[in-house]
Amino acid sequence: MTQSKNPRIAVIGGGISGLSAANYCREQCPNAEITIFEKRNRLGGVLHTEIVNGLEIEQSIDNFITTIPYGLDLCRRLGLESKLVTTTPRNRQTFILWKNRLHKLPDGFMMMAPTKWWPMAVTRLLTPMGKIRAAMEYFIPAKKDDSDESMESFAVRRLGREVFERLIEPLVSGVYAADMKRLSLLATLPRFREMEKKHGSLIRAMRSNCAEAKKKARAEKKSADRTSSAKTEGKTSETSQSGPRYNLFVTLKGGLRQIVNEIENRLDPALIHCGTQVVSLQTGENGKWRVCWKKVEESESNAQSAAVPQSIQSEEFDGVILATESHSMIPLLESASLSRAARHLAGIEHTGTVILTAAFRRDDIGHPLDGMGTVVPAIEKNPVLAISFSNEKYPHRAPEGIVLLRIFSGGSRNPEVVSMSEEEIKALLIKSITPCLKIQGEPILTAVSRWPNTMPQLHFGHLERIDELRKEMASCPTLAIAGNFLSGVGMPYCIQTGEEAARKILGNFGK
Repeated sequence: MTQSKNPRIAVIGGGISGLSAANYCREQCPNAEITIFEKRNRLGGVLHTEIVNGLEIEQSIDNFITTIPYGLDLCRRLGLESKLVTTTPRNRQTFILWKNRLHKLPDGFMMMAPTKWWPMAVTRLLTPMGKIRAAMEYFIPAKKDDSDESMESFAVRRLGREVFERLIEPLVSGVYAADMKRLSLLATLPRFREMEKKHGSLIRAMRSNCAEAKKKARAEKKSADRTSSAKTEGKTSETSQSGPRYNLFVTLKGGLRQIVNEIENRLDPALIHCGTQVVSLQTGENGKWRVCWKKVEESESNAQSAAVPQSIQSEEFDGVILATESHSMIPLLESASLSRAARHLAGIEHTGTVILTAAFRRDDIGHPLDGMGTVVPAIEKNPVLAISFSNEKYPHRAPEGIVLLRIFSGGSRNPEVVSMSEEEIKALLIKSITPCLKIQGEPILTAVSRWPNTMPQLHFGHLERIDELRKEMASCPTLAIAGNFLSGVGMPYCIQTGEEAARKILGNFGK
């Protein structure tokens, strides 16, 4: 894109959404002057990696899905593709914690529906009546209207309460950390409603999808066989060089922090303002935006302590991208006379999570850890949401003989955990996982990552609220928003919203 001038663009929020927006502006408009304001003393938001004694510790997300293309595409554009690694093939299974024992999730169970019946028939997670009720899903009529419903309502209606409580609820809670009675199906997993609507049954839909996938795989294999034999002048055809295929989840060897580092290295360091809080956003002269901010100082002993205010400064910009948590956007939108947009954001609730990373000697854990991790049903009354076997998923994360675990807690199920002291969190969560993993020794390293008010709760009415918000924002062509509350909570969705916000802003400056 060739710009008619050099726009000055402010990005408020230096997490992955804001950094993706800044990077896209840099790529598409190299002459743009991009300034980032970030309240924390570093860029990246929740995306952060620490290397301690050979242990690769991710403080929030530790991988991302490739079926949503934005994360993979960004890594390629940043030159990080060669560092992408997939999960360990031999450990590609998940456990469910049930009565303090880990049980394998029935093979082929995809979040909310089975693709195979024999694993469901033999699993010890379900009673005979629970299995019969699940099988009846094939005959249950589809919902006639298009209205939304809660995740719990949908799952119980289709597959029964036992399957919901023992399989679906822990899997979904591991992603959204939400109240299943309020979590919107259409805002989170709308494809299951589409499957019900199209096929009349989730089981029928899964069978149809599996048949189509097998047919496609056979066709691709035939095509690959033909391609490998079709060589001209010693070169294979273009279709044989379409690039590597990745497993469903990938990460970066060396840590996801590398994404933040690569983007930061491409930006002007003089225009990156960390430890800076934007306090208001006002209309300036000639259609510009005046951004008012102050420096903040955080206590070295407590990163969550109250900021010490400094003098307020201001500057004008041609365009602004808001990429903070949605509740932090509210006062900025109000100061910009966008109170209706602010009210839509005010309706989005948030919850917080805690991750305890704990390293153990392999000999001190009795469970074989032959999987990616385990999720925990709410009916277990355990403060743990999930446990990730970090170096079983990706072996490079710990030296030989060491086990690296990531223990998740908090969310709507246990919100009080987020406000506990680090020592209380460690004691509670280690005690909670000791029986099921057969732990006999003490951890050799622990680290607590606390993320209060960072998980948006996609409750009933969320899609309508976001639609109305987008309509309000459409009246401000030089102001855009990005974040995990718009399209989804995963990193690829955050990248998507950041790049969409950048496109909106750049569209105002012509070719």
